[in-house]
Amino acid sequence: MCKKIFIAATGQHCGKTTISLSLLHLAKKKYARVGFIKPIGPKVFMLDGVEMDMDAALIASVYGMEADRALMSPVVLGKGYTKRYLSGEISPEAPLESIKKACRELEAKNDFLIIEGSGHGGVGSVVGVNNAQIARTLDAPVIMVASGGIGCVIDSVQLNLSLFQQQGAEVKLVLVNKLLPNKREETLAFLRSFFESRQQQVAGAFDYSRTLANPTLLDLSKLLKLPLQGDQQGKNRIIHNIQLGAASSQRVIDTLKDSTLLITTSSRDELIVTTSALYNIPAYRQKLAGLVIPGIAPISAISQKILDDSNIPYIRTLQNTAEVFITLSEHVSKITADDEEKINLIKSTAESVFDFDVIDAMSR
Repeated sequence: MCKKIFIAATGQHCGKTTISLSLLHLAKKKYARVGFIKPIGPKVFMLDGVEMDMDAALIASVYGMEADRALMSPVVLGKGYTKRYLSGEISPEAPLESIKKACRELEAKNDFLIIEGSGHGGVGSVVGVNNAQIARTLDAPVIMVASGGIGCVIDSVQLNLSLFQQQGAEVKLVLVNKLLPNKREETLAFLRSFFESRQQQVAGAFDYSRTLANPTLLDLSKLLKLPLQGDQQGKNRIIHNIQLGAASSQRVIDTLKDSTLLITTSSRDELIVTTSALYNIPAYRQKLAGLVIPGIAPISAISQKILDDSNIPYIRTLQNTAEVFITLSEHVSKITADDEEKINLIKSTAESVFDFDVIDAMSR
C-alpha cells in the first residue's frame, strides 16, 4: 500500500518545492519506490515533448522520474485551458478525474507519494478542483507550508485552514519555512503557543538562505530571454547583489559587494573596460559576478574587444537601464534542474532539519 502526503502552502514563494525536494530525498532513504505528483500545474514547461508543470519537471529531472512525467502533472493550465473549461469545452468532471487516475497509477508504482499543491488553498477553483478538494479526494494528510514573521504566518495559515477544514481535509502540520536564524526559536515558540492551543502542530523548516533565495546568472539570462556571453562556467554562479553602475568608475568598484551583478549602460566605456580588466583578478572576481549592459548605443569596438577577451559573463540588452533594474530587482528566483549548488544544499540541510520518521507517521 502506498502512503501519501500533501504539501500545501499559504501562497506562492513559501518554498513548497524546496520542501518536496527535501522530503523526496529523505523518503528515498527509507522507501525503494518514491513518487511525486503536482495535480494542478499553473506554470507550463515542456520536458522531452510532454507538457507539464515547471516544478514537476524539476522533480522529474532531479530524481530521474522522466518515465512518469505524464502522470506527474495531470492537469496543466496552459494557454486557453480555463476558458475552454468555463465555456464547457472541457467537462466539469475532467480535471478531477484526470488527477484521480494519475494518482491511482502512481500509487500502484510507489511505496510513498508526495503530492504538491499549487499556491494557496484555493488555487484550481477556476477549473473546479482546488488544493483542499484534491487533498480530501485523494485522502492525503496535509502539511501546510508558510513563511514570514509571526503575524504573517498566523494570518495566512488561519485563512487557508478554513478552506481545508471546510473540504474535510486533515491538516497535520504547519511547517514554517524561511525563518530568520537569529529569531528562529523565538518565532517558533510564539507560533507553537498560538497553534497548539488550537490542536495544530507546528514545526520549523529551513532558515532563510541567500543561496536558495537568490538567482543564478543563467536564471537571469532566461528571465531577460537573452544569451549569456563570456565565461559559461560562471552560468550557475549565484547573484547576491544587483548594483547600478551610475557613479564614477572608482566609486562603483569601491562599493562592489559579494557576488555582484553590475548593470552599466552601453555608453559607459570606461566602466566596461575597468570591470573587464578586474574580473581576472581573484580578489575582484569574488565580488564581480558579471555585467548586464543595457542601452541602444553601441559599445565601442575597442571596449567590445576588451570585454570579450576578458571572458567576463555579460548579458547585452537594448532595454534601458531602469527597465532592466526593475525587472531584475522584482524577480523571484525559482530553483531549476541546473542549480546543482542549491539542490545539493537542500538535500544536505534536509537531513538536519527534518525528522522524516515524524512526517512518515503523519502520512496515510
